[in-house]
Amino acid sequence: MSILTEEDIALLHERQLAHVATVEADGTPHVTPVWVDTDGEHIVFNTAKGRIKHRNLSRNPVIAVSVVDKANDYRTLWVKGTADMVDDGADAHIDKLAKKYLDKDTYPFRQPGEVRVIVRVTPTERLTQG
Repeated sequence: MSILTEEDIALLHERQLAHVATVEADGTPHVTPVWVDTDGEHIVFNTAKGRIKHRNLSRNPVIAVSVVDKANDYRTLWVKGTADMVDDGADAHIDKLAKKYLDKDTYPFRQPGEVRVIVRVTPTERLTQG
């Protein structure tokens, strides 16, 4: 059972940027903005193999995700969790996110030889302000 609320799911379905924090090899945090979505249970984003967040999550699947509504700074989602990554469907998924965020049918920033992956975050802790 997911710990995401209906309000969280609604926020994740909107065109909001998320920030994900992963753990570097030296133990320091790495934070990056990502396009985000949800399947109702997981927070889902997409990246390319070899990027820092991909390397970090391959080594250590611990992750934190923060989403702040750009129209209302007090409408937020903060979770800690674990991530797993899959290749299957990743190209179609980045195209879906490009439609959501750019209103483009295909992801326009694809690089030659790039291999995309779907990152699926299972929230284990929902944080509150404080």
